[in-house]
Amino acid sequence: MNPLSEPHMTDDFDTLYDRALGAYLGLAIGDALGATVEFMRPREIRAQYGEHRDIVGGGWLRLARGQVTDDTTMCLALGDALLEVGGARLTGDEHMTAATRTIADAFVGWLRSKPVDCGNTCRRGLQRYLADGSLSGPPNERDGGNGALMRNLPTVLALWHDAAALERVSLAQARITHHHPLSDAATVGFARLLARLLSGASHDDCATWVADWVRDNPAFAFQPYPGRATAYVVDTVQTVLYHFVSHADFETALVATVNMGDDADTTGALVGMLAGARCGARALPQRWLSRLQRDVVMAITDQTSGLLAMSRRG
Repeated sequence: MNPLSEPHMTDDFDTLYDRALGAYLGLAIGDALGATVEFMRPREIRAQYGEHRDIVGGGWLRLARGQVTDDTTMCLALGDALLEVGGARLTGDEHMTAATRTIADAFVGWLRSKPVDCGNTCRRGLQRYLADGSLSGPPNERDGGNGALMRNLPTVLALWHDAAALERVSLAQARITHHHPLSDAATVGFARLLARLLSGASHDDCATWVADWVRDNPAFAFQPYPGRATAYVVDTVQTVLYHFVSHADFETALVATVNMGDDADTTGALVGMLAGARCGARALPQRWLSRLQRDVVMAITDQTSGLLAMSRRG
C-alpha cells in the first residue's frame, strides 16, 4: 500500500488526509533524523557531519537507519488507545476517567514493550500509575519536560474539530506523566496550532497566531532566539516555534532544527509535525520518507485514517 494514497471520499477530505498524514509522517521523519544527533552540541555536529541532513541511524541509542524513538512510538500508543476508546467517549465528561485509564494502560503497555528510550518523567509517572492507579500526580516542578507535548498528535487528529474536547483530552493524556503549568500550556497550544494547520491555515496566518499565543504565554517568547534546544519544555517550544516560523519550507526548517542538537529527536519531531501539516504528505522529501522503517510508515498510515474517521463521526 502506498502511504500517500487513500480511497477517494471528497476533495476536502483528501486535502485534510494529506495534511494529517504529512503531520504524522513529518513527526516520524524529524524523530529519525534528529535522533542521530541527540545530546550533541552544534559545534560537535558541525565537526562530525558538517551539516546533518540524512537519516542514517546511529547516535547514542545506536539506532538502525530509519528507526524512530519514543516520540513516535508513544504517539502510536496514544493513537491506539484513542481508537479503542472511540470518539463518543472523548466528548463527554462522564466518560473521561475510563478513557484516560485506557490511555494510561496503553502507555504502560508501551513501557513494558521495552522501547528504545523512555524519558525519566514519563517513566516516573507510569510507575506512579502502576503503584496507585492515579491518573495524575500532584503538580511537580520536575514535570516541566517535553514528554507530554511530543506525543499528543493523535489527539489532534481525532478531535481537531472540537476545541473543548481537544483541550480536555490533551490535558488528560499529558497529566498521566507530566503535571506542570508550562507543560499544560505547551501541549494545548501546539494542539490548537496543529488544528489550525489541519484546517488549512497559511504560514503567515500561523505566524500571526503564534505571535498572539506567545504574547499570552510570555515564558515561551523566542525572539531573539535563546539558542537552547533541551528537553525542558520552554527550550523545546522556543526552538520549534522559532524554526517553524522562520522557515516556510519543510526541509529547511527541519535541518535547521536538528542541527541545534540537544533534544534533537523531539524538536525535530515537533517541527516535522507542524511543517508536515503545512506542506502535506505529498510534498515530504521522498529520500527521507523512503528511509523510515516500513512498519512504522504503515502503522502511521493506518492510524491516521482511523483517527480522521473518528473526527468525521464527531
